[in-house]
Amino acid sequence: MSNRFVYADNAATTRLLPAVLEAMTPYLTEEYGNPSSLYGFGQTARQAVDAARETVAECLHCRPEEVFFTSGGSEADNWALKMAAEAMAKRGKKHLISTAFEHHAILHTLEHLKKQGFEVTLLPVYEDGIVRVEDVKAALRPDTALVSVMFANNEIGTVQPIAEIGALCREAGVLFHTDAVQAVGHIPVDFAGMNIDLLSLSAHKFHGPKGVGALLIRRGIRFGNLIDGGAQEKGRRAGTENTAGIVGLGAALKLACEAMEENGKRVSALRDRLINGLLSSVERSRLNGDPARRLPGNVNLSFEGIEGESLLLMLDFKGICASSGSACTSGSLDPSHVLLAIGLPHAVAHGSLRLTLSEETSDEDVEYMLREIPPVVQRLRAMSPLWERICKGEE
Repeated sequence: MSNRFVYADNAATTRLLPAVLEAMTPYLTEEYGNPSSLYGFGQTARQAVDAARETVAECLHCRPEEVFFTSGGSEADNWALKMAAEAMAKRGKKHLISTAFEHHAILHTLEHLKKQGFEVTLLPVYEDGIVRVEDVKAALRPDTALVSVMFANNEIGTVQPIAEIGALCREAGVLFHTDAVQAVGHIPVDFAGMNIDLLSLSAHKFHGPKGVGALLIRRGIRFGNLIDGGAQEKGRRAGTENTAGIVGLGAALKLACEAMEENGKRVSALRDRLINGLLSSVERSRLNGDPARRLPGNVNLSFEGIEGESLLLMLDFKGICASSGSACTSGSLDPSHVLLAIGLPHAVAHGSLRLTLSEETSDEDVEYMLREIPPVVQRLRAMSPLWERICKGEE
């Protein structure tokens, strides 16, 4: 095993920043009151929750009353789709539009809704990993209830034309949801200005704690409660608030938004250096997704003639933490549905590598990956019958 440790899987989760932990700690120890209690001790916790809600609103350009805290992005996605679909069905609208490369929290929820009688249209995604606005427009129907398009893809990092899609949906009177779990804290997100009705986010993607997220619901949208019970989150999601987690989400988002421009420039430069270096040193390799319209820290490459799982295990031995796709599907032996959606053959999709950087990634980390990854690929290819057939022109 290598003594060097390089964490390059920030799309899966990020390190909790010390400043965020410091902000959370009082609400795990001294200030442990229930935010729903009327006495002063509980109201201290209530003020902390309210302050975090205001921070989210300020960073994402929405109203504080439009922020509803959840246990994370998957819960927010489920809430948005299921409750919006249920509400719109009462108006005779049972057609849902999404894309073929959404996170499984969206795709599996859509499968559930199909069993409830909803019709689902999954839009194609092109080789560059960008959804076309004209495809959304062509798919809209009088009975369309909801369009859900992710802000930035969790595997290949491509950023979608959210503002344009939002404007199209607003004009058509169709609800628009975006899974912004990978985008929030990394690129500018304007809830009001981009005509978004529903937006999902998760704190642990921008150096906050795990187990807390939010769903933004535009004022005036009415649909069912996620959890019935108490009056928390305006009665829409009952249960005692995770005060420390919510405080951590607010603190992490504030730090991320304040440093977004500076971090974005630096991380983008590291990303491009890593992409260009690997493409130039490993033959028969390709970048997946548009080279420019992508998240600052996302590198997704495919290497022909190898298996991604073997690559990950050998990189782990070198101290490099990476992935071949979404952490939510890491136990699957099937190739990434995202890579298949953009047109990669199964054999090429199987040899994919996702490296996701953050502001904590150093120049030395990138140099180490550039030095260690190509020999690992070469070693795997030397053992691969598939690579041998490729070299002979048989594949």
